Amino acid sequence: MLSNLSLNQRAALLSVLMLIVGLLIWEAAIPAQKAAEELTEYERLMGLGQERAGVPPPSQVLAKAWEQLSNPFYDAGPNDKGIGIQIGYSIYRVLTGYILAALVAIPLGFLIGMSQIAYKAFNPFIQVLRPISPLAWMPLALFIIQDSEASAIFVIFICSIWPMLINTAFGVAGVRQDWVNVARTHELGSLRTAFQVILPAAAPTIITGMRISIGIAWLVIVAAEMLVGGTGIGYYVWNEWNNLDLTSVIFSILMIGVVGMLLDSAFGVLQRTVAFAE
Repeated sequence: MLSNLSLNQRAALLSVLMLIVGLLIWEAAIPAQKAAEELTEYERLMGLGQERAGVPPPSQVLAKAWEQLSNPFYDAGPNDKGIGIQIGYSIYRVLTGYILAALVAIPLGFLIGMSQIAYKAFNPFIQVLRPISPLAWMPLALFIIQDSEASAIFVIFICSIWPMLINTAFGVAGVRQDWVNVARTHELGSLRTAFQVILPAAAPTIITGMRISIGIAWLVIVAAEMLVGGTGIGYYVWNEWNNLDLTSVIFSILMIGVVGMLLDSAFGVLQRTVAFAE
């Protein structure tokens, strides 16, 4: 029967099986807590009937997911917003900083990829700034900008720019010279050559850089929101931890993973769209 399934179907079946086994092991690993009426008088005096903080079983996490996802956009005040609103704030910050980074990185990457002088001039700055942790910029951004929202967007900008910049420069520099020579033979100007020859040829590499950047941006926004607070999925995780609600913490971690997977999948589709066979 399995032999009649395609490779993707068999892989999906194996993934579901591993998920079920993992959840069962997780559920079984959490010791069941005795109800108060099942305790001896000594155990009750020792406070063993009180609910203790611990890692919740997956059944509780699923119940929390149903509760939150059934009304994801409720707003009951500054510290009590639905998971949909919190994720919406985070995605807004990520996309704002990401788009600003793309507007800078892709044109600059074109310049660096097409010019040896530009490459040698910009390379020292890139090598110094690229290894700096994005969160290291947060105190400086808060001091200069004096706005937590704009500071979080700046951190996304600074972490998103480097993969796009480097991949764009690499992709542009790697375009076959024969194609550029053909464009010159047809007397195409520099602008038309860039858009009609170089951009389509370098597009797969550019999209790869953009895909890496969106993953890094989503990682960083969670940490940034934990620092600046207010709203966002990172703040939601930290706030629930302060409330000692581990069920909500695990649920929010799973939501972070799901949203990250969807963002990566969107760029994966785009990457396959621009791919070509030489």
